[in-house]
Amino acid sequence: MSRTALLCMDLQLNHLSHVADDYLPRAVGALEAARAARVPVIHVALQLRPGRVDAHPRNKVFGALPPQLFTADDPGAAIHPDVAPLGDEIVIHKNRVSAFAGNNLRQILGAQDIDHLVLAGIATGGIVLSTALQAADLDYRVTVLSDACADPDPELHTTLLTKILNRRGDVATTAEWRDSLPVAA
Repeated sequence: MSRTALLCMDLQLNHLSHVADDYLPRAVGALEAARAARVPVIHVALQLRPGRVDAHPRNKVFGALPPQLFTADDPGAAIHPDVAPLGDEIVIHKNRVSAFAGNNLRQILGAQDIDHLVLAGIATGGIVLSTALQAADLDYRVTVLSDACADPDPELHTTLLTKILNRRGDVATTAEWRDSLPVAA
């Protein structure tokens, strides 16, 4: 029997400032659906070491970041309060684009016998794409929540959902996914 987890990825204040204002309620909807169905939720957030000592200058994404951005001291690195972890929900910190980078996410998924990852997050062309491709290569079943993912480039978001991500896993709306979940007792 398949065991599913929702990954809420990069729902940090800094990232939310780059997407449309109507995005956050959709992410909240995905989170509420998971919690109501007792689907494990794992929050994934970008966190670099102070001074960017773990971001090589050659890295096009992370090498040019200001030294304090996305460190533990950066207020913008906080997960938005509307989608913040509750109770025993797991928080994973990563130091590259993929949710699997620089942490023990695979170990946690294995210990909980999770084999199906449902992805929500910012940005579709960043963490969603990288995580979906890596998860598919690692033989996880992948579902991308089309309306609970966003990208600063809406055209890229649509292209990735309809031409790439749907070839590596399933793409569904939050409502479609919620309706497929068993009712929690």
